[in-house]
Amino acid sequence: MNSFINLLLLVMSMPTLLFSVFVGFDLPIDFLNTTGERLYYSNEIYLGLGLVILIIGLRRSIRRWMGVSMVKQVTKFVWNQPISKERQVRVFIYNSLEGAVFLSLAFAHWFLTSAAVFVLLVYLLLAIDSFLFVIINKSKFRVGLSSKAILVADREVLLIYLNGLRKVSVSQQTIYFDYTENLQLSFPTDCIEASEKTAFFAALEGQIDRNRVLFQHTK
Repeated sequence: MNSFINLLLLVMSMPTLLFSVFVGFDLPIDFLNTTGERLYYSNEIYLGLGLVILIIGLRRSIRRWMGVSMVKQVTKFVWNQPISKERQVRVFIYNSLEGAVFLSLAFAHWFLTSAAVFVLLVYLLLAIDSFLFVIINKSKFRVGLSSKAILVADREVLLIYLNGLRKVSVSQQTIYFDYTENLQLSFPTDCIEASEKTAFFAALEGQIDRNRVLFQHTK
């Protein structure tokens, strides 16, 4: 999910930045017989692009904060542990890079044109959210197992339901969950500390019908 959202943000950010280049340097737009600075409705275009970027970013942000808020309620899970130290470091680095990219985009628009003030503010908001999220929640990123689902909450939020599960397997660095109707979900094994993996799979086995679900390479 996080990769898909990043792709959407990239898809929206590139034409928005290109638009600021045309406006900021007053480049000709031949097919409209005008230039960037003289383009009609440029403020409305910035407003529309900024709102789309804001909606995409806020949707991910809300999902992240809600995921962390849910998984930290330890008593509601039969098994609940912090993510591994290795993944904590990776989450901190990736979120910091994410915030730095948003800051870079904000300053790029500020440098190019004052007309992009709304887009600039959107990127600043997303950057602040990225930094605050990892600073405030760095000790709250966890993996939780309940009687109904597995919840992984760090910079990504993964929800894996147990209903309809038919096979659990581990291959290289990934845990796979196969369902009826050929659906497959997964999450990386580094979400769980190595010393906790045995306890995790034991707790998982206790929540499902072993006569219906195959466990493969989980020992």
